[in-house]
Amino acid sequence: MSKTEFMYVDDIPVVINGEKNMLQLIRKTGVKLPTFCYHTDLSIYGACRMCMVEDEKGNLYTACSTPPKAGLKIKTNTARLRKYRKNILELLLANHCRDCTTCVNNKACKLQDLAVRFNIDGVRFPNRSEESRVTNSSSCITFDSGKCILCGDCVRTCHEVQNVGAIDFAYRGSKMVISTAFGKPISESPCVGCGQCAVACPTGAIMPKSDIKRVWDAIADPNVKTVVQVAPAVRVAMGNMEGVKDGANVDGKIFAALRKMGFDEVYDTSFSADITVIEESKEFLERLNKGGKLPIITSCCPGWIQYCEKKHPNLLENVSTCRSPMQMFASLIKEERKEKGKELFHVAVMPCTAKKFEAEREEFKKNGIPNVDAVITSEEFTHMLREAGILLSDLAPEPVDAPYDRKSGAGVIFGVTGGVTEAVLRNVVEEKSRGTVAKIAQVGVRGNEGIKEFEIGDDDSPLKIAVVSGLANAEKVLQRVEKGEHFDVIEVMACPGGCVAGGGQPFVHAEVRQKRGKGLYDTDSLLSLRHSENNPAVKAAYDRVLKGREHQLLHVHYTK
Repeated sequence: MSKTEFMYVDDIPVVINGEKNMLQLIRKTGVKLPTFCYHTDLSIYGACRMCMVEDEKGNLYTACSTPPKAGLKIKTNTARLRKYRKNILELLLANHCRDCTTCVNNKACKLQDLAVRFNIDGVRFPNRSEESRVTNSSSCITFDSGKCILCGDCVRTCHEVQNVGAIDFAYRGSKMVISTAFGKPISESPCVGCGQCAVACPTGAIMPKSDIKRVWDAIADPNVKTVVQVAPAVRVAMGNMEGVKDGANVDGKIFAALRKMGFDEVYDTSFSADITVIEESKEFLERLNKGGKLPIITSCCPGWIQYCEKKHPNLLENVSTCRSPMQMFASLIKEERKEKGKELFHVAVMPCTAKKFEAEREEFKKNGIPNVDAVITSEEFTHMLREAGILLSDLAPEPVDAPYDRKSGAGVIFGVTGGVTEAVLRNVVEEKSRGTVAKIAQVGVRGNEGIKEFEIGDDDSPLKIAVVSGLANAEKVLQRVEKGEHFDVIEVMACPGGCVAGGGQPFVHAEVRQKRGKGLYDTDSLLSLRHSENNPAVKAAYDRVLKGREHQLLHVHYTK
């Protein structure tokens, strides 16, 4: 039997149980040590020094980068440590623009939060911050150098989680900055628009590019008909709003809020996710039975599509020709919801920053006009709600508008990693009972692991499937494919955990990410419709606007 080892934190003995650093051990005691550069999903950096602790001999340790030591006695809140932390914060503020009241990240900024926490009521050093230089060449994100504190979270996320490497540190010492290679515009870098750098940024230096003003202007214009669709993942990501729990499904309240904001028609992207399931199932079975290009790789995630175009163009033939649910819905809306004398302005509320780039792609324009006129992220949507003075908790739930007013559970789970695969499997299996649905959920398709692999079907010829989230994980699987390893289906989502943790979602830690996924699965289980092909509104669309035009309106070909 192994000996139990203890470390003493503020005179409290704490059992060492596999924690990789002191910080994790200290947090077990309920002490919330301040950090800037520490991120559970990233490598240890140890640059900010905010998490320093002191032992009984006066030695200092960086808690995030130091493993627990049996018998060591440390203090987390000495006069010396408080002085150090205040000095660090003052130095950061002396090199910061400090326009907090006009910053879009106001009240969500870690620097602002720690300045309040440590009672910083003045900065002894002169402000050395240069005039802000906002870089906005990207369709998806903006970068404000004046707000950057050089914590490195964005750089490590881009390299380690996404394997993109669009940004890095440049220069040294006081001249150090975050930059693309050779200072090129972000639009000319390897950036795929996933927005995970914005998610990691603690100060709002990197933010999704805002379309809020354009949307308000369209709503206010009497000559414009505004139509909006809401992605599945958005409904479980509103926990940052007053009176809403993390992971709770508030889709009905969201629909009500959008009408209250002034939108003329409100729809749920889960409807077109059902269409995506049908089209992707047909395409997969055709490839499987006729010797087509396998593996088929999902096409719903625009960040992944850009990654494939830039790093694996040889695999574009494997990518499904199905448009994303957002673009499928946009095609239908632009075809059917026209109104004489009025311009139609179509808005998509998405968990994803890369959707902004997708909306601008030439493939999704008709006569030079985009099918989606504006994409607003979940974060932008919450800002609009606050601006309008709308409290979700006070609203009675409302349904979406006809004729796209039905959805299946299969369409709802698109927002979580593995959801697309699970929805397609429900469609392609012959047995359609609820028991079969439950079995599919248990084969390995669910869970937040970055790479999930499983087999399903006959023992003689099973389907080999991989579900991947996070582009660094996708790279690992794609390299195996290029070396000749066989897969039948590969689902790729650029963001770890899927759309519930998209670059346009309010930032949360892994445990809340799991709550969001559970919220979608719970919604799925409560719906009477669990199979996309049984959706009567989808059947009606195929008999109406889609009849004989499926390829024109629902498919796209990405080329090298």
